[in-house]
Parts: sequence; structure tokens; C-alpha cells
Amino acid sequence: MLRARAGLERFQVESIAPTAALAPFVERFWVLRWDLRGRPPHRQQVLTRPTVHMTFTSYLTSGTTRARIVGVVLDDFVEEIADEGRVVGVEFRPGGLRPFMDAPVSSLTGRFTTVEEVFGADGPALADRVFAAGGAGEAVARLSDFLTARAPGPDPSAERAAGIVARIAARPWLVRVDELAAELGTSTRSLQRLFHEYVGVSPKWVLRRFRMLEAAARAEAGTVVDWAGLAAELGYADQAHFTRDFTVTIGTPPARYARETGPGRAGG
Repeated sequence: MLRARAGLERFQVESIAPTAALAPFVERFWVLRWDLRGRPPHRQQVLTRPTVHMTFTSYLTSGTTRARIVGVVLDDFVEEIADEGRVVGVEFRPGGLRPFMDAPVSSLTGRFTTVEEVFGADGPALADRVFAAGGAGEAVARLSDFLTARAPGPDPSAERAAGIVARIAARPWLVRVDELAAELGTSTRSLQRLFHEYVGVSPKWVLRRFRMLEAAARAEAGTVVDWAGLAAELGYADQAHFTRDFTVTIGTPPARYARETGPGRAGG
């Protein structure tokens, strides 16, 4: 999520840890609530991590609902919320959805698709149960029960994929796929195949995305940023290259983004 301060003035987000049985597959369950009755709609810019989400949206004012699987989104995107509503979601670990599927996770990349595409005929019944829940807590419990009943056995490749993505997230200065592969004692091609099958995007994309997420977090932190120093820290040859990457990915140059999103920004 980008421009988080502005967003959190308009909605609330709660994260719920998965059970031990689902921990190999699920990063977290989450609930997003908003009440903008009498206020303008809010457009939230999102820059995703390399994870797949399954979401169940209830538009409480109109009574309409929407269930979908959100594959890894390659570019930033915008979600609009209005009136009053709630989303109950599950974020799968990198690689965590693949054991539930009959296809590579890359088949979902860049797509917003139906729950049935992954969970077949059980998808509509799951959506009905989640939407019929008396509250968000009950909805999460029903979603957790559904996944637990279908949880596959251990998948070493899924665990390996999750571990590699965590390694990249903790070291956003990593730049080269071949250097990462060498650290892991594998070939670049093997790493690419693993990511295609389990993560849904290439190792190069993941490296670049975590650099941008780190840069955006620094910009929003409210401290003075040494942009040339940050560019070097994130593995860029020069500040100009970093600025181009940031602007293309986020849509705003880094210094301007920091002014617009830091603690001293004008409220909205």
C-alpha cells in the first residue's frame, strides 16, 4: 500500500495470523473496513508484494458482493472505496498457493479472476459462507476452515520459494539474479523456473519490487532522505537511474513523493 497515511485516515486494516496448520501456505488473513458515508470516495494506490490474495468484498450500503483471486500485480494499481464496506482477505505466502493449484502460479499473474479458477466448484459455496458470516472474525474463521480442510502435504519447493523471497526482502540492495543464484548454490535458470512455478514472477522482478518498496517506505518515514546515498544503498549505479525507476514504478519522483506522503503533508 502506498500513501499509507492518507489511506489510514479513511479505512482500518487488521491482520490475523494463520493457524499452525496453514502457516506453511498463508502469510496472514486481513480485514479492511471503511465508512465513508457522507464523504467522497477514496482511491487507494497499491504496490503489491510478490504474493497472491483471495478477497471477499461486501459493499454494505448497496448490498452487493465480490469474490476474487488477485494474482501478483506487475504494476501499481488503484482501488476505489465508497460509502460503507468490508473486505476479508487471505494473503498467501510466496509459493504458498501453488500446492492448492493444478497450474503454475504464473497463470494468475497480472489477473483478477474468480475463486472458482483455483478452488473449482467449491468456490461459490465458500463465497456464500464468507459473505453470510455474522462478522469479520467469523468470516476469517470460515475461510481458515475451508483452507485447512484442503491443505496439501508439505511442499519443499514452496518452502524454498518462500525462503528465497524472504531473503530478498531482508536484503533490498540485491540487484543481480546471477549473484543471488550463486549465493543459493543454484543456477539462474533453476531459480527462474522455481519462481515461474511457485511465485508467479521472475527473480529479477522480485529484486526490483523490494527495492522500490524499501525506497517508498523510506520516503514515507518522514526523515530527511539522502537520495544519492539511498540509491547507492539499493544497488543503483547512480541517483538518476534510481529516480527513473522510482518515478516509473510509483508514478511520482521520490522527493515529491516524500513531500506528499510524509508526516507533515496536508491532510485530506
